[in-house]
Amino acid sequence: MALLEIKGLTKNFGGLRAVDSLDIRIEEGEILGIIGPNGAGKTTVFNLITGVFSPDEGRIVFEGHEITGLSPQKVCHKGIARTFQLIKPFGDMTTLENVMIGAFCRAEKLSTAMMESEKIIDFAGLSLKRNFLAKNLTIGDRKRLELARALATQPKILLLDEVMAGLNPKETIEAIQLINQIQSRGMTLLVIEHVMRAIMSLSSRIVMLNYGKKIAEGNPKEISSDEKVIKAYLGERYDQARNERS
Repeated sequence: MALLEIKGLTKNFGGLRAVDSLDIRIEEGEILGIIGPNGAGKTTVFNLITGVFSPDEGRIVFEGHEITGLSPQKVCHKGIARTFQLIKPFGDMTTLENVMIGAFCRAEKLSTAMMESEKIIDFAGLSLKRNFLAKNLTIGDRKRLELARALATQPKILLLDEVMAGLNPKETIEAIQLINQIQSRGMTLLVIEHVMRAIMSLSSRIVMLNYGKKIAEGNPKEISSDEKVIKAYLGERYDQARNERS
């Protein structure tokens, strides 16, 4: 049984079909990547899974139980957490306080939330900045904070929406390492990413979306050589470079 299964998921916004009859299975412990051009429906899929939007058609099944249409709070309590493409920490709260907000998803006591948050902050590499106001963090550290806050909810599956956008090469490498460490702890991840180096190295499988439809699925090698993917997303320069290497 898949940990998370999306069946025939469809979402319309007026005359625009943002997600079109989408089927995806995510196995426990894997990293599944989602790629596609801007407007392909990637973030809409995350919003449907996490209850921000309700689908017009289709089902979302988590651990064998349907969660279609549940509120974001209930989805989070079920064990699904996410980061956001546009990070918005509570700027006038410290790193620790931001992470504690996530920890209160499970913790009933302040002391428990603080203890769990301290552990996660250390894991995320923010221990020296635990008392910094979030608004004073660099973009790279804000991304780590976003991850830490999601991890503090103790999810079973973590949805990452372009966590490497805006990072420099060193920060990107560090983010890849951190995500691998998260998976090594048994976490299942669903990752949207435009940084191809990252998504190809992280993912065991990749789904390609275009105009809300799944047009390809496979391992990174299969996806990188798929003509539909090259035409719709990777582009002519990628294809020329691939031919030069072969």
